[in-house]
Amino acid sequence: MENEFILRIFVAAILGGIIGLEREYRAKEAGFRTHFLVALGSALFMIVSAYGFSDVQMDGMTSRWDVSRIAAQVVSGIGFIGAGTIIFRKQDNVVSGLTTAAGVWVVAAIGLACGGGMYKLAIASSLLVLVGLEAFNYFLHKFDKHAKQKKGEE
Repeated sequence: MENEFILRIFVAAILGGIIGLEREYRAKEAGFRTHFLVALGSALFMIVSAYGFSDVQMDGMTSRWDVSRIAAQVVSGIGFIGAGTIIFRKQDNVVSGLTTAAGVWVVAAIGLACGGGMYKLAIASSLLVLVGLEAFNYFLHKFDKHAKQKKGEE
């Protein structure tokens, strides 16, 4: 069983790292290391939550703990970390860091999925994240070029 757990954290770390590489390439606040560690840590928390307390005995009885409790706390904790990446710049009236915060949040979910052994879901989610980030970047550049051309015509 331990080999399966090691595979789960490796897959989580790789998927988080791939998303982190995209963010690193775009020179965003949270890059490879952050995404790698968040995915790995989330997977580890999920494994510990689901399997780490299965042999705990209470009053001579073996009991099963609620495995969703630690996963729920990962979501809250990552929300706290993500909030630290969101910045409101009053002089420009601009909010930045939302995509970074959402990326860290979704990487935590991917890590939890890997920790739960849901590899296909984690891989599909990672691919969708990458498509979403790249498609957004592509369309943003298209709109910027279009807006600059319109300004030049005026």
